[in-house]
Amino acid sequence: MVESVAKLFRMDDDAWRRHANPWSVWTRFAAIPAMLLAIWSRVWIGWWCLVPVVVVVVWLWLNVKVFPPVSEPRSWTSRGIYGERAWLENRSQVPSDHRAVLRLLVAAGSAGFALVIWGLVALQVWPTVSGAALVVLAQLWRIDRFGWLWERVNAA
Repeated sequence: MVESVAKLFRMDDDAWRRHANPWSVWTRFAAIPAMLLAIWSRVWIGWWCLVPVVVVVVWLWLNVKVFPPVSEPRSWTSRGIYGERAWLENRSQVPSDHRAVLRLLVAAGSAGFALVIWGLVALQVWPTVSGAALVVLAQLWRIDRFGWLWERVNAA
């Protein structure tokens, strides 16, 4: 799935280095509650909710284009994104302990996403917020694991 998203966003070398910019990472996280609110706003503004939804989608598309590239990953987020790229380019270099945790995090993130969908469809706050929290926590942990992977790859 990550590969298809990378292809959709045309992730070349420059895009990956921009993607690793901490501002890019944190503003993508900020897009999560913005998207939830945009979708929830259908209750108040009906089909006009598509306007803020499109704004968030366009922002996510532009995100990897507007921030300066990171050549040397020094920050926690940058190392995580560089590790994600290393994982995508050569999964055989990923130790089995990382693969097991990454599978767990994909499962947790998927469960969180399912809760978000349920909450947004049913207009229930607790599954929406709980699901979003689970998605964010899984993604943060995933970035952390990819940062460890980056450090392992560079140490080898």
